[in-house]
Amino acid sequence: MDVYLSTMSKFICTTCGVQYDESPAPPASCVICSEERQYIGWQGQQWTTLEELRQDHRSRIEPEGPGLTGIGIEPAFAIGQRALHIRAAGGFVWDCTSLVDDAVTARLGELGGVRAMAISHPHFYSSMVEWSRALGGIPIYLHEADRDWVMRDDPAIVYWGGGALEVGPGLTLIHCGGHFAGSTVLHWAEGADGLGALLTGDSIMVAQDRRTVGFMYSYPNLIPLDATAVQRIVDAVAPFEFEQIYGGWTGKNVLEAGGQAIRYSARRYRHAIGAA
Repeated sequence: MDVYLSTMSKFICTTCGVQYDESPAPPASCVICSEERQYIGWQGQQWTTLEELRQDHRSRIEPEGPGLTGIGIEPAFAIGQRALHIRAAGGFVWDCTSLVDDAVTARLGELGGVRAMAISHPHFYSSMVEWSRALGGIPIYLHEADRDWVMRDDPAIVYWGGGALEVGPGLTLIHCGGHFAGSTVLHWAEGADGLGALLTGDSIMVAQDRRTVGFMYSYPNLIPLDATAVQRIVDAVAPFEFEQIYGGWTGKNVLEAGGQAIRYSARRYRHAIGAA
């Protein structure tokens, strides 16, 4: 992936998976990976394109929960997250991947389509503009506090502010901060068979035990948040009822007592950093 023709391309960083605006050559380095929350790959900065990605990767599409379909990439690419399609409220996509292909658009059409999408934070911006266009130019909701991290702007992007935004019947974006200034989670009131679900990416990270969660400024570089930031996250989601939490990776979900899991995990975290 080191030699490119002198034509314009929209390059994708192979470490974080974020697509950049069109240029004749790859950027010298990825802005997102050069920042302390991320990292440049051990083999140095490398780039690909959506066209190249489609040659040796495919979308992984499978049920993830009641009314939820997970969409990932095989073999794993970049950070390895998966997006989620909510079948209710006219169809809504949460988070994003670097690959959008015919399999994705066909399956989402079978599920009733998509009227909008939202993304939790910049590490998952991926190929969001390509997704929007493949799905008919749907709006992409991003919190305005993370606007400077958008590497490919587009009229489809809707920058919103404040603490919460209803984006459809029973669908509310919640600004919780922490991992990024604009980190956001999505509350789905009718999720979990009517008990409520919270879709979190890694703004709230589902732990390996799938009973608790974690909070970090940087996960790969092990930089913790302070107690105030963690409490803000807890306070932001406190007004909402939810039984289940769907994290950013396939199967990393808390399937019962989600609100209790967040409150307990926050107490445990504060105790661990000596702020209990």
